[in-house]
Amino acid sequence: MATTTFKYNQAFNLEIEGALNELEIRYTTYGKLNKERSNVIWVCHALTANSEVADWWSGLFGEGELFDPSKYFIICANNLGSPYGSTSPISINPDSGKSYGLDFPKLSLRDTARANLLLMEHLAIKDIHLLIGGSCGGNIAVEMGYLLGLKIENLVLLCSAAQESPFNIAVHEGQRLAIEADCSFGTQEQGAGAKGLKAARGMALNFYRTFDSICNAQKEESVDVIDDFKASSYIRYQGKKLVDRFDPVCYYTLLRTLDTHNIGRARGSVKKALAKIMCPTLCIGIDSDALIPVQEQKFLANYIPKGTLVEIQSIYGHDGFLLEFEQIKNEVLRFLN
Repeated sequence: MATTTFKYNQAFNLEIEGALNELEIRYTTYGKLNKERSNVIWVCHALTANSEVADWWSGLFGEGELFDPSKYFIICANNLGSPYGSTSPISINPDSGKSYGLDFPKLSLRDTARANLLLMEHLAIKDIHLLIGGSCGGNIAVEMGYLLGLKIENLVLLCSAAQESPFNIAVHEGQRLAIEADCSFGTQEQGAGAKGLKAARGMALNFYRTFDSICNAQKEESVDVIDDFKASSYIRYQGKKLVDRFDPVCYYTLLRTLDTHNIGRARGSVKKALAKIMCPTLCIGIDSDALIPVQEQKFLANYIPKGTLVEIQSIYGHDGFLLEFEQIKNEVLRFLN
């Protein structure tokens, strides 16, 4: 494993507003390129993940797993806006000498896809054997599929969509309101925005899981409990976990970025844009996913010319794409073979 930063010392024009005078992309690689440079697996990560894919997708990536670094050259780049090393609100603005903070320009998910293409060029990679992403990462992969065409041999999209739904935008807005309600958000105070981020994460978690999964895991052992419920403690714990590893302004920025996802923008229509994705594409949905339900993957599979839909069963809802390793392995193997 090697983690490196690619520095692009030219202006990077953004889709929505302005430009970044310079760009940094933090990325992690596993394994080595073969002589034919034909063994590239490119991973697009989810909203709050990072480039170290073998840590958070260990059931798919690692020695002896489906994507084994002894066979493949695996690349995952940190998304723009993330606090894990790529250019984001915590980066230093070269014009002011201070971190961008809330002055960070508005990103689109398409910007992140285009940044990945710059990294591809820097690494002299012309073709990708398999591009894979889940949730937000799947949406980025959809954009890359459009931009790269037949330079991608195989595309795997998990729990993703052709455009961000009004439902998801509403979920994101609720989280943003929680963050904005924290009076310290965006200030120079120590721990600024932490309470808002904790509340936002607590709200989000209920959309990532299901009624059954939360009830089964957080069920009280006694009928006499009237306070300090296991479910309450769980939500608080998960909120604190994110606060301990993530930046509130970055999270706020990434939610806004995710809202911009629409493969059809400035391309005629969503259906016309999907028709430009020419590689074989596996669209995996989860039967219990309430956040990005299977109907979204069905739409992708219907309008991507070589699209295939697979629905897997899980009690875990949207988070199933991070947990149902065996089912995902089997479906990807079937697709590739």
